[in-house]
Amino acid sequence: MKKTIFVILGTLAAIVVLLALAGIYKFNYLAAQPGYDVDGNKIDTSEIILNPKNATYIIEGKEVVLIDGVSETVAASGSVSKITTRYFGNEARTDLNDDGREDGVFLLTRETGGTGTFFYAVAALHTEAGWIGSHAYFIGDRIAPQSTEVSQNPDHQNVIVVNYADREADQSVSERPSVGKSVWLKFDVDSMTFGEVVQNFEGEANPSNMTLDMKTWMWVRTEYNNDIEFVPNKTAVFTLTFDGDGSVSATTDCNAMSGTYEQDGNQITFGPMAMTRMFCPDSQERDFAKVFTETQSYFFTPKGELIFEFTFDGGTATFR
Repeated sequence: MKKTIFVILGTLAAIVVLLALAGIYKFNYLAAQPGYDVDGNKIDTSEIILNPKNATYIIEGKEVVLIDGVSETVAASGSVSKITTRYFGNEARTDLNDDGREDGVFLLTRETGGTGTFFYAVAALHTEAGWIGSHAYFIGDRIAPQSTEVSQNPDHQNVIVVNYADREADQSVSERPSVGKSVWLKFDVDSMTFGEVVQNFEGEANPSNMTLDMKTWMWVRTEYNNDIEFVPNKTAVFTLTFDGDGSVSATTDCNAMSGTYEQDGNQITFGPMAMTRMFCPDSQERDFAKVFTETQSYFFTPKGELIFEFTFDGGTATFR
């Protein structure tokens, strides 16, 4: 009899453990997947009216499913933090793919549990199968959006102008945005991505007028001459800012960095970089930081890019 009781109790305990594991899987894994809410429940889309607020977009390489203009997922398995994405608005309507249907371009906001509110521009194509969302283009953190417009220049097909207020490069993000800015974005239908059109002279930048401290630069890619290439998974977080006093600061997907640089013509040398010491698995920080030890010169391009050239013709790093 005692043996039977122990067998029954053991079986019940196993069932309890299995149910607990199933609950953990449902909350930690499913709640982080597109198409599931923060409790791990599958979102029923059968009665959702199709429009740009109910579509899937790609932000920092991951799918985000908006339902009534909102998406909430857990930040990571086992985390209590949520990533909240919302339809912000400032919508412009135009036919992006020449199919006779009016498509939409608008802003999304994203909050990841910290103090930042990150703004992105996205497009939504109105097709026979419904609305198809684009890859998101990062605009800024805690900016003050003004308007989103379609360029009236006949030579600027599929170019969208996003107007907003931001801060000077040396201002803290806690300060109120007060500097008017505009970003010109050209939409590519095939890749469903935006590319920036630098406005200076007839849509191009003038390299002779560009300086290191003119803006905060974002890392685009690093290419080595042995065909190895590094592209940031999160482009918006890898930044580089030069100050006129010879100091330089940077941010990565994990830590903040600061140091000095010396410039002689187009030759540049970075001093030792101090860095905060957070540990982040899967960080690309080490690949990004090689720029500071391998760069010997730089130049600007008519596309508004900053190119660092590595020693011994080893490769280049591109910032925009």
